[in-house]
Amino acid sequence: MKTLATGLLIAVAAVYALAKWGQSSGAGGWAGYVAAAAEAGMVGALADWFAVTALFRRPMGLPIPHTAIIPTKKDQLGQSLGEFVGENFLSGGVVRVRLRAVGISSRLGGWLAEPAHADRVTAELATALRGALRVLRDSDVQAVVGEAVTRRADAQEVAPGIGAMLERIVADGGHHRVVDLVCVRAHDWLVEHGDSVMGAVTGGAPGWTPRFVDRKVGERVYKELLRFAAEMRDMPDHPARGAVDRFLADFAGDLQSDTDTRARVERLKSEVLGRSEVQDLIASAWSSVRAMIVAAAEDERSELRLRARAAILSLGSRIATDARLRAKVDGWLEDAAVYVVTTYRDEITALITDTVAGWDAEHTSRKIEAHIGRDLQFIRINGTVVGALAGLCIYTASRLLGA
Repeated sequence: MKTLATGLLIAVAAVYALAKWGQSSGAGGWAGYVAAAAEAGMVGALADWFAVTALFRRPMGLPIPHTAIIPTKKDQLGQSLGEFVGENFLSGGVVRVRLRAVGISSRLGGWLAEPAHADRVTAELATALRGALRVLRDSDVQAVVGEAVTRRADAQEVAPGIGAMLERIVADGGHHRVVDLVCVRAHDWLVEHGDSVMGAVTGGAPGWTPRFVDRKVGERVYKELLRFAAEMRDMPDHPARGAVDRFLADFAGDLQSDTDTRARVERLKSEVLGRSEVQDLIASAWSSVRAMIVAAAEDERSELRLRARAAILSLGSRIATDARLRAKVDGWLEDAAVYVVTTYRDEITALITDTVAGWDAEHTSRKIEAHIGRDLQFIRINGTVVGALAGLCIYTASRLLGA
């Protein structure tokens, strides 16, 4: 295109020279018209060559003011471009209008309601979940979990809650099965360890009592204990069971209202939490949870993935059919987008400005010229043609007025 535009200039100059020669040789009045048109065409071509060249470099290397505009004004152009983008593309009003016109919620709802798309989203979420769990270091997560559980347990007084729960259990009779189990186990133990019980009784007798008396006393005590345990086991209304009920009810009340009892429970809680075995148990819970989640994420038929797929399908159907929900989703998306563009607009436009500022001036000039130079050369061609026509019109008008 440069060659074509320059060739047209040379052609017009040749026509001008020939017309002037013909005019001086008596070729006729037409030669003056041709010479005037060619002369004006040369002026237009040269003027537009200067204008186009001045955008990218100094014409003929001369330090003419306001030339080589792109190399010298590159940073200002980048700044202006960033400001233009920020004002016209990253304003809150523009973002809201564009998002509202797009109708993201309705499209999203229809897309998620398709089973194939729900399967894809579920698979992508499962992949992301597996990746996140594998990136996390178990030791770091275990430390965080252990600290969080311990801190929460330390901050929360457990005695009133335990007391309220125990009170409900006693009121509902839920502790009876535990008492039944204890009575059965106590009776069975006495049956199996009768010699131990009698040995403990006779061993605590005074040394001056006869052995057969000690043995008789031991046998009597053992039989009474065995009878007592059997009665407690077989009689739901045994007085000892009632005593247990009253004790548990009183203990539940003390846990909720007695200061000393609550303080003892808190000290016991701190001692239990402080044991290394308990801390190891809390920390190791993460490994089990992690393995369970990873296995569920990898299994396409796992309950986790099936429930996630069902939730996605349900969400898509609701969004597609519920206008109020669509309005809420659109509002959330618009608010989020507006917040991002208004909060980080300077950072976004700075990306444009800094990128342009980092370009080499000469390289940038050549790059822009390579992209738009073809159109700019048409300016030179049009200037030559328009100049020639203007020159012809001016010469014709001057001849007519002079006549």
